Amino acid sequence: MRPDVEAMKADIEQSVALLRRRLDWDVSLRKLDELNARVEDPTLWDNPEQAQAVSRDRSRLEGQINSVRALENDLEEGVMLADMADEEGDEATLEDAREQLRGVKDRAARAELEALLSGEADGNDAYLEVNSGAGGTESNDWAGMLLRMYSRWAKAHGYVVTIEAHEEGEQAGVKSATILVEGPNAYGWLKSESGVHRLVRISPYDAAAKRHTSFASIGVSPVVDDTIEIDINPSDVRTDTYRASGAGGQHINKTDSAVRLTHIPTNTVVACQAGRSQHQNRDMAWKMLRARLYELELQKREAAAQALADAKTDIGWGHQIRSYVLQPYQMVKDLRTEVETSDTQGVLDGDLDAFMGAALAARVGETRDGN
Repeated sequence: MRPDVEAMKADIEQSVALLRRRLDWDVSLRKLDELNARVEDPTLWDNPEQAQAVSRDRSRLEGQINSVRALENDLEEGVMLADMADEEGDEATLEDAREQLRGVKDRAARAELEALLSGEADGNDAYLEVNSGAGGTESNDWAGMLLRMYSRWAKAHGYVVTIEAHEEGEQAGVKSATILVEGPNAYGWLKSESGVHRLVRISPYDAAAKRHTSFASIGVSPVVDDTIEIDINPSDVRTDTYRASGAGGQHINKTDSAVRLTHIPTNTVVACQAGRSQHQNRDMAWKMLRARLYELELQKREAAAQALADAKTDIGWGHQIRSYVLQPYQMVKDLRTEVETSDTQGVLDGDLDAFMGAALAARVGETRDGN
């Protein structure tokens, strides 16, 4: 076997072994059998909420087990193909086998990170909110760039993205916006992105072509379902309605259908304007408020999450988690994990996996050699 093929094989085998340990393989197989039996029991569906919870647990565990089995099968096929090509001196087929094994290795690396997503709400959908800092047009434009960056990351990973609220900047970008990201582990991946993001560039809005520094904040909250109790006193919530903003046209809603809710004790504000009616927007705004308050509760339980929440209080110097420098050099650097890249355009186009993976591993406190 060629040395490079042997090295990839060893890396993948190590990843698979780690995944099996984290899953507690034999215990997980027995649990999946139990969950399958429960789902097949017709009496389970007498309680729809419990049935849905059991179905979610089964789907999650089945997906994790099938992922490991697929890695093992694809590794075996890739190695067999490489061995045959090596024996026959078929370099073209050997390169095909290498490419297959590279793909398996990449999938294994991502599966390792996904195995760290064991937090209480990591598997949930997520709301991602972006707010521009002080600086007018510059910061608004930067907030718009971040909104595009996260939307592209989400869509590239198969997530569904829905704009729930959007307040445009006066000349460019956005003052604030909220998107709903739907898909497996959306919150688990995005939660480490909460904080202040700093941009340094030559401003396209400055006739003197001077370098500007702009700030915008990202906040991420898990979507919570009705099985999670969030006690909100209606008297603690102020409701405001206003006219939805948008690009205009014949379909623009000209009534005060947009809804803003303010939870007075925590000064938590959410807004929704995506629905066609005030009733729809009010329902969605309450879901968003429950998500935000649930996130606050999670932050109280996690010291690391609390540190990120503190960073949201001031969108400016000394609070940023990541710097994006476009001038006088090209560099994106995460200030928590020290991960950096010179591929700034790739990052702004949504290539965030390296940053998210490092932040996730650091937050959980596990490494490849951990238990």
